[in-house]
Amino acid sequence: MARAGKPCEFYCEGKHWYCNAGLPSDVTVEVDNAVFHLHKFPLMSKCGKIEKMLEESQDKDGGISNVELKGFPGGPEVFLVVAKFCYGSRVELTAKNIAITYCAADFLEMSEYEEDNLLAKAEQFFHKTVLHNWKECILCLQSSELITERAEKLEIVSKCMNAISTMACTDPSLFGWPMKMYGSLQSPGGSILWNGINTGAKIRSFESDWWFEDVSYLNIYLFEKLVHTMKARGMRSENLAGAIMYYARKYLPGLGRWQGGQVGKPRTVASFSMTPAAVDQRVLLERIEKLLPDKKGKSFCRFLLGLLRVAMILGVSQSCQESLERRIGLQLEFASLDSLLIPNYSDSDTLYNTDCVERIIQHFLSSEQNVALFSPSSFDIETSSSSGTLRKVSKLIDNYVAEIASDVNLKPEKLRSLAAELPESSRSLHDGLYRAVDIYFKEHPWLSANQKEQVCNIIDYKKLSIDACAHASQNERLPLRVVLQVLFFEQLQLRTALAGCLHVDDSESAPTGPDAVPTEMANQIVQRDGWVTVVRENQVLKVDLEKMRSRVAELEQEFSEIKREMQKVAKSHSSLSSPRLMARRIGCKLLPRASDTQPDVIESVNPSPRASIDQGYHSQRSSHRKSFSILPIL
Repeated sequence: MARAGKPCEFYCEGKHWYCNAGLPSDVTVEVDNAVFHLHKFPLMSKCGKIEKMLEESQDKDGGISNVELKGFPGGPEVFLVVAKFCYGSRVELTAKNIAITYCAADFLEMSEYEEDNLLAKAEQFFHKTVLHNWKECILCLQSSELITERAEKLEIVSKCMNAISTMACTDPSLFGWPMKMYGSLQSPGGSILWNGINTGAKIRSFESDWWFEDVSYLNIYLFEKLVHTMKARGMRSENLAGAIMYYARKYLPGLGRWQGGQVGKPRTVASFSMTPAAVDQRVLLERIEKLLPDKKGKSFCRFLLGLLRVAMILGVSQSCQESLERRIGLQLEFASLDSLLIPNYSDSDTLYNTDCVERIIQHFLSSEQNVALFSPSSFDIETSSSSGTLRKVSKLIDNYVAEIASDVNLKPEKLRSLAAELPESSRSLHDGLYRAVDIYFKEHPWLSANQKEQVCNIIDYKKLSIDACAHASQNERLPLRVVLQVLFFEQLQLRTALAGCLHVDDSESAPTGPDAVPTEMANQIVQRDGWVTVVRENQVLKVDLEKMRSRVAELEQEFSEIKREMQKVAKSHSSLSSPRLMARRIGCKLLPRASDTQPDVIESVNPSPRASIDQGYHSQRSSHRKSFSILPIL
């Protein structure tokens, strides 16, 4: 770019720049706070704008003319480059200064007089060098951040965006980059030519995230325009979402805390050093939310929940927070319990933000569930039917309610409202709700019986499993009325099970429908290793055992009365009473003595009452021992 002849040199004294051309300066050009002492001829021969300004303000006395360039793109540094070019010095155009130089040349109207003027040279370098190289395009875009308006006017930004979008959608091996930028190589069998030499290796398929790191150095305005350009070019939603997520994690440090298990840092193809863009995190988050696609997936849902936490910390606008909650509600079935436990960052007494989760559930119920899914290879989605989705969400909410139930500041009304958000059809069993209620009663022992009964109203006792009924029937924390209801439905399930066992053949041939639900419950109970058979035997043994227990209790009571009478007689007449007198007092009749009767005459007497009692007692004790042999069967 150097002209014929010896180029002039520039030097600075404070904020004043001078040129050692050997002639006194006849024009001063002021750019911002810097003053350039130059000569009219070199400037007027290259800059049409300066020529017009000098002609309008030319001094009749031939004194020094003053020119003030307001709004000059790039400031004094760029004007120094322009001045050197006008004086014939060599100007090196690079990707970092091409955008500003291009805009400065256009501002000064350096398109006339010569074909090789600065504007033509900058335009040629931009189209032939910058737009065909990934690295040059990124650097050119980043350097145009301070002159975005004029760069857009000259289509510098749009052309760079189109070039980047085209290269991002294309195999990077077509760009002629060094082989080390492609990733690892495989051999043998390839046909890669490097400087005309067959290396005998072939390139592995390049991953789709190779450009995430490079574009993340752009500011949010340019990044936003790039995303829209890529979307118009046909970039896949999965790749766009991945780039947005990477950009958000880079400039929102708190977001990575809830993004465990993420893929490692994507490779950068350009491998050049650039300074990250300075951002306002609140503005950044609000603009990123608008860029997110209306898709759903497991990793994407986790990202949205983390973004919602950061949004609450930064205090974003209400519309932004509501939009994030709506997006999460559309894919609530992919959420996990730990990501749904959003801390309460406000002045509320509760530990977790239950109001936010309640709104998310409402968005889930009100949505039509017609949001497209990401591809499985990108976001590990799991497809399921609408009924399966509802059951997944109900299980998730039951676990969520059980987790927050340990919060001592959680009100019973809030617990009931969270559990009642989902319809009855979403839960086939209410064991999860019972677990949550049990934890809540354990951590809130001061609740009254009336409050406990109101909390228990969220449980449908007909939908409790056998194990849950057994636990609830012995739970001392539950109100007595609730325990009675549990026992009632437990007996109802038992009868249903017995009836289903007796008519198992009929139930198999019966049509499926709402009336078949008791039969299904019965079949489930019948399959528990002969449980119904054991129940039948226990019922028969229980009846016999109750009869034995009542008879044994009567005998024990009679024996206790006899024993007390004997103890009274023994205490009052221990030294005076004879055995015959004692027998009379208790109503017994003894046999006559051998000395009172004739030895050859035997009087026929009835058996004594004591003997009858003893005989009955021993027989009942034997029966009592038999009853104990039955007990282990139960």
